[in-house]
Amino acid sequence: MDYNKTINLPQTDFPMRAGLPKREPDMLQRWNEMDLYNEMLKKNEGKPLFSLHDGPPFSNGNLHMGHALNKSLKDFITRMYAMRGYYTPYIPGWDNHGMPIESAIIKEQKLNRKQMSVPEFRTACHNYAQKYIDIQMEGFKRIGVLADWEHPYKTMDPGFEAEEVKVFGEMYKKGYIYKGLKPVYWCPNDETALAEAEIEYQDDPCTTVYVKFQMNDDQGKLSAYDHSKLYFVIWTTTIWTLPGNLAIALHPDESYALVKAPNGEVYIMAEALVEKVMKVGGFDTWEIAETHPGSFFENMLAQHPFLDKTSRLLLADYVTMDSGTGCVHTAPGFGADDYQTCRRYGMEMVVPVDDRGRHTDYAGKYAGMKTEESNPVILADMKESGALFASEEIVHSYPHCWRCKKPIIFRATPQWFCSVDAFKDEACAACDDVRWVPGWGIDRMKSMIRERADWCISRQRRWGLPIPVFYCKDCGKPICTDETIAAVSKLFGEKGSNAWYEMEASDILPADFACPHCGSKGGFTKEEDTLDGWFDSGSTHYASMQKDQGFWPATMYLEGLDQYRGWFQSSMLTAVGALGKGAPFKECLTHGWTVDGEGRAMHKSLGNGVDPADIFKKYGADLLRLWAGSADYHVDVRCSDNIFKQLSQNYLKFRNTARYCLGNLSGFDPENLVKPQEMMELDKWAVSKLNELTQKCFAAYDNYEFHVVSHAINDFCVVELSSFYLDIIKDRLYCEEKDGLKRRSAQTALWLILDTITKLFAPILAFTCDEIWQAMPHRADQDARNVVLNEMNKPFADYALSEDEMAKWDKIIDVRTAVNGVLESARNEKKIGKSLEAAVELTVPAEDAFLAEMDEDYLADLFIVSQVHVTVGEALAVQVSEAKGEKCERCWKHHIKVGSDANHPTLCPRCAATLS
Repeated sequence: MDYNKTINLPQTDFPMRAGLPKREPDMLQRWNEMDLYNEMLKKNEGKPLFSLHDGPPFSNGNLHMGHALNKSLKDFITRMYAMRGYYTPYIPGWDNHGMPIESAIIKEQKLNRKQMSVPEFRTACHNYAQKYIDIQMEGFKRIGVLADWEHPYKTMDPGFEAEEVKVFGEMYKKGYIYKGLKPVYWCPNDETALAEAEIEYQDDPCTTVYVKFQMNDDQGKLSAYDHSKLYFVIWTTTIWTLPGNLAIALHPDESYALVKAPNGEVYIMAEALVEKVMKVGGFDTWEIAETHPGSFFENMLAQHPFLDKTSRLLLADYVTMDSGTGCVHTAPGFGADDYQTCRRYGMEMVVPVDDRGRHTDYAGKYAGMKTEESNPVILADMKESGALFASEEIVHSYPHCWRCKKPIIFRATPQWFCSVDAFKDEACAACDDVRWVPGWGIDRMKSMIRERADWCISRQRRWGLPIPVFYCKDCGKPICTDETIAAVSKLFGEKGSNAWYEMEASDILPADFACPHCGSKGGFTKEEDTLDGWFDSGSTHYASMQKDQGFWPATMYLEGLDQYRGWFQSSMLTAVGALGKGAPFKECLTHGWTVDGEGRAMHKSLGNGVDPADIFKKYGADLLRLWAGSADYHVDVRCSDNIFKQLSQNYLKFRNTARYCLGNLSGFDPENLVKPQEMMELDKWAVSKLNELTQKCFAAYDNYEFHVVSHAINDFCVVELSSFYLDIIKDRLYCEEKDGLKRRSAQTALWLILDTITKLFAPILAFTCDEIWQAMPHRADQDARNVVLNEMNKPFADYALSEDEMAKWDKIIDVRTAVNGVLESARNEKKIGKSLEAAVELTVPAEDAFLAEMDEDYLADLFIVSQVHVTVGEALAVQVSEAKGEKCERCWKHHIKVGSDANHPTLCPRCAATLS
């Protein structure tokens, strides 16, 4: 006779952890063959829309952990909403234009773009971008992301470019776009202007200098002083900008002192900074001869320290007293404030640095030098000439190009600008209608918009969307009208933007076109600059989402924290500026950076990078998804092999729970669940705990707190199930009558649990939960093809216990914990072996007297002992003794009537009756 304790072994080859990397590609193939993405859409057609508009990654590199985090979070959300009854289209996109691709192909393919035609070079860039689109797409698919991979949007596609041109045209027509000569961030390495979003600040060592500008013309106010020994003292951290100095700015209302030094020289500086500056200059004593407000010095002239020109004394309210000398070196070609101040005084614009960051002839002996090369030379010359008051070595935060990582310069050049000032109030108001996650996002976005006056949208590159502006050869004015925009849009839609470089202006413009400014038909030229890539990506809500995808605004935008100054902001500005609408998204969700296990940024030089491909091979994509779904992604997310090893243990806990359930559901018919009124109370307790889990996970999903979902399910599997419920019901599942009520009651609870947690976890563990789904029995109203084609379960109210009943179970669990402690001590003392060898004498206080009224055999099952006797006393007390009777060979319980059935001499009455 077979007394095997486990009467139902798993009937499926359910996956072990090591099998995931091999199993997942086959699953992906099955999903692809069944067209899972479109099947998911078909299931929810006509239901409420949840549209997550994909922020386009840049197509210039392999998949990295930042991509993996971002795309996993997006897939969690679309799957979660699909499984809660929403129609969830998700069209992936890519950002293609820009300097990084130009730089990469020049370096990798050894191209000389100056020897190639512009269309040839652009075609090379296009092919390079497409290569990495294909590579990244395969990586995203491997993660398990469900999307319309057959129809992605790309900012380099002709259809997209045709619509983006219209966005530019609308903003131009409203007067928001203009061309001007003003200082911008300039990368001399890449020879292009940059926007604020393309700037990164790094700490750089530098020599800061205090420079003497000798008095030239005092306007007759300081004739008592020897002008050859009277100096304004300025301070700067950028020595190379000194050739561009045209003025010195003072605060009109602050007090400025004439300071007599022991060497006979007199220095003019802010009174508040005298002590600090003089000590830096090496002076222990000095005398303040007189003081005047800054306005006293207005329009005086000082002699430039090493060029044959003068610097004019100007007034500016932005001059502060917290650093420097209070006399601000002003070079309008190199600073926005400087530019505005000099413009207010009607002064000329001087830009003595060219596109490559080299000084022009204006800089005299320094002409031809790169700015970083001229710094030490100018410093040495000023020391020699006596123009240097003092110098210090400091480390300061300086802007760098986000692509080449090299220091930028501020440089005035003719550029195209979008005047954010013109509509920033409307843009800030639009922020109020958005749900920001985290909540501080609204303040960050508003502050960035308010701090921005102009957005430099032109680039001096070739791989970008040409700025659709013409120039009249006669009057020289720029031309951008509804008629020209329509012509360019049609051309780009039919032939792509390469046509801009292949055709003459006359071939693009309508026949007999006349200049709207002067009426001339004498000929036109085309703008040579291209649009900022942020304008490209910022137009996706119109050029793709509205035109191709058919909805506006999106329900959600989801990207990294840096996109407050990038895609979130450029999308907001183009939506408000061009369309006159509010925000192009209803919700804005952000995540942090991916860093190594110690919290450091991952770099090749440090060797601390983690490659998603390595994770796929070693652990499988579901472990990568669990990593993304287990971290609080609002802050930096750490990743390392140790972290993945730890996650694999959590994964195993869930997998083993599912394996246990599956092993005991073989042959179970979910169409024939035990009715609520027939279910045993312990099983109802388990379903009640499942209901609590469901409510917690739903709330977490509503707040996009995926780590709460992952940890809650893990805790449920470990605490409520493995450590309590599943341990207790083993006896019922293995030893009760196969189709008896007690066993079917436990099976019903197991099926409800497995069905629910599989659906709850499916957005995160997409592969594993689908494999569970393939292995488990289903009802006729469920779609067995894939778990994502089913809706998540709501709480099972009919099976739930009341609050009072659950409170009693809390007490039972507390008492069981106490009993387990005493059993463990008895084992250690060798009084018993396994817990079923024990009998328990339990004393409970009066408030827990209900335990004395419970069936003692039932309590013994709960405590997993053979006998329990309960009495009511003063306080809780537990005593353990050896169980009475013989051991049943089938259930292993000890019973005084083992062998009472002559047909089964080694079994207890329960087991003998079951087998009979």
